[in-house]
Amino acid sequence: MLDQNLKNQLKEYLKLLEGEVVFTLSLDDSEKSKEVKTFVEEIVSLSDLLKIEEKKLNLSPCFSLSSNGRSGISFAGVPLGHEFESFVLALLQISGRPPKIDDNQVRRIKSIDKELSFETVVSLSCHNCPEVVQALNIMAVLNPKISHRMVDGASFQEYVDGLGVMAVPASFLNGKSFYNGKINLNKILDLVTGQKEGPSLKDKPVYDLLVIGGGPAGATAAIYGARKGIKTGLIAKDFGGQVKETLAIENITGFAYTEGPKFMEAVKEHVLKYKVDIIDEVEVESIQEADPIKIKTDSGELQAKSIVIATGAKWRLIGIPGEIEFRNKGVAYCTHCDGPLFKNKKVTVIGGGNSGIEAAIDLAGLAKEVLVLEFLPELKADSVLQEKLKTLKNVRVVTNAQTKALEGKEKLESIVYEDRIGGQTHKEATDGCFIQVGLVPVTEWIDGIEKNKRGEILVDQVGATSMPGVFAAGDCTNSAFKQIVIAQGSGATAALGSYQYLMRK
Repeated sequence: MLDQNLKNQLKEYLKLLEGEVVFTLSLDDSEKSKEVKTFVEEIVSLSDLLKIEEKKLNLSPCFSLSSNGRSGISFAGVPLGHEFESFVLALLQISGRPPKIDDNQVRRIKSIDKELSFETVVSLSCHNCPEVVQALNIMAVLNPKISHRMVDGASFQEYVDGLGVMAVPASFLNGKSFYNGKINLNKILDLVTGQKEGPSLKDKPVYDLLVIGGGPAGATAAIYGARKGIKTGLIAKDFGGQVKETLAIENITGFAYTEGPKFMEAVKEHVLKYKVDIIDEVEVESIQEADPIKIKTDSGELQAKSIVIATGAKWRLIGIPGEIEFRNKGVAYCTHCDGPLFKNKKVTVIGGGNSGIEAAIDLAGLAKEVLVLEFLPELKADSVLQEKLKTLKNVRVVTNAQTKALEGKEKLESIVYEDRIGGQTHKEATDGCFIQVGLVPVTEWIDGIEKNKRGEILVDQVGATSMPGVFAAGDCTNSAFKQIVIAQGSGATAALGSYQYLMRK
């Protein structure tokens, strides 16, 4: 199950084990059980500190990890794909190696004095799921009152359907829904304890340059500001931005292939090599023209002599009945994350551009039927994608289709669209709908700065906006094209424009 290269890498990691770890296997007669058993046996063969025992757990096939009789982490299914890292980290941590979190997080976890039984449904192809799994595993390692089980949704389809899960990650606490979607350790602790502990901003200095946004544009702006020797800060709701939602990236010069989360992790490491004050998990609510500029956040107020807005973009909503109501109940946006939950089911993709057709191609290998709805008379995806689409027999394309509604009771059951030529209304059964109609700039929070009708911030050749001292970069601006490398370049331009502004002030 594990190739030799992966085994060799794992052997090196297993040298970090602090003590003995026991795998408790719970098996049945299924093929999946054979896979789980093979996986565990191959892992255990790599270190004398790893042992196996068999015992019936309340879900099979499954295995738990324990050390010195203490067990708080289990995996239902084989944790490969994006969850292999989660498994390796859990193995090391339960052996006694401390998790890489700060002292305040450790204090908050250990202070929890109630029984918490977490369960997270994932897809092994989901790049958002590991953050949730790893956070809950850390809590289970540090507090004996907390346990966590990862469930591979594709391996437990009937079980997952019974939970009503139609999007991942989906977390449950003590048998009840806890959170749908990506969530980090601090936010989990906020929900569990009922107390929010954000970073303190009261002792922050007046920055020469404060960057708002942690995507490629914002990170690059911060690097360029710091390299100029000016006092630079970067504030972000979630460092990494929209790029972390992208699985395969093949158009960054110098990188034949990379993945969004991996790329942005490298970007963050690059930023941290400079004197950049990163304020993560804080959302900016407004900016006020003043000297210095006032920045209001959900955790307090900051001040800066200049700022670069690089808040990027988010998924575009199509604004039809059912879109919000059935989100995570059939309506989804990420095929890599949620696609495996629709195996052998009927799904619909709205959008005929590159992202829509790529989604349809991905889903065709899983779903029973794929319906593609495109508003325009023809698909706009690249020809190579359209040619690939034509080879897939379970995909049907309808152009000139205006989606009118998404309908259902407890979950999505059907989609209604209108023929824009003939005017006829059609209603088709569907289990899932993936909306792929592009992005919109995250600028609704900004007042007092000129924007175009699409909400994009208007900037000049140096990234300056209509407000003195305020610059902007990346997908939140009126740049002609929305690409990672273009966002990076505009971030550098805006930072240099800001530096020039400060020198002339």
